[in-house]
Amino acid sequence: MGGRERPVHRRDALGAGAVLLASALAAGCARGGGEAGVRGGDGAVRGGDGAGGGAPVSSLSPPAPSPHGAAAGPAGPRRFPGWPGVITHGPRDRPRIALTFEGRGDPGLARAALTRIERAGARVTVLAVGSWLEAHPELARRILDGGHEIGNHTEHHRDLAALAERDEHSAYEEIAACARRLRRLTGSIGTWFRPSPGPGATAPVRRLAARAGYPHVLGYDVESRDHAATGVPAVLRKVTGELRHGSVVGLSLTRPVTVAALPLLLTEIDRRGLHAVTATELLS
Repeated sequence: MGGRERPVHRRDALGAGAVLLASALAAGCARGGGEAGVRGGDGAVRGGDGAGGGAPVSSLSPPAPSPHGAAAGPAGPRRFPGWPGVITHGPRDRPRIALTFEGRGDPGLARAALTRIERAGARVTVLAVGSWLEAHPELARRILDGGHEIGNHTEHHRDLAALAERDEHSAYEEIAACARRLRRLTGSIGTWFRPSPGPGATAPVRRLAARAGYPHVLGYDVESRDHAATGVPAVLRKVTGELRHGSVVGLSLTRPVTVAALPLLLTEIDRRGLHAVTATELLS
């Protein structure tokens, strides 16, 4: 995948870190802040969103995001000269990382995740599925008003590479329809494009994305595999075991385990002296 470097694994040090994280998780779950406390649905999402549920704000954290309801100016895609068509990580000489989330599924989980992220002073990138925004249009503004950025993850989350081989017009419409929806909701087609279902992009998909106005495809070099995780420790081990300066982490808003893991993950990111910023900030 273009621009990808071989991750540096600090297994010995991180093994001990994983044990500490798992211990902290056990204590957190006992207080009701673990995965069992995360409930989906359009109602209130409890557990971990009350006192003590978020990661602490440290002096190492970036500035706090804008208050909900503040007018956040929409941003559009940028071209980053010298970077490949598929960007999988940022500069390796800065203590920054980007957490990127697939935006679909239960809106309650998305709101819970954003609340926990903001309590830690972090900013993230949400690659939203258009049909998700159609059902929950208020989430586009919620993401931007929290200081984050929003991007395009196709209209219906179909297998875009396979579709492009059969029907290029339909594949293009998957990108363009989501772009139009983002423009209606935010005034912009979004900051990044990521194909569905995964981060890679074939040559036809890259060509169609460029035609729709996206000069780069946003991949990642750290895959959380939260869609297959059986518990919070599995997510933490996978991400913290591969995280390094400049990493782009692929996560999902569809899984309660992801939301439950966020406070511990954000605390560990801060402990390492890293800042969680948007993908645009990572490359800027």
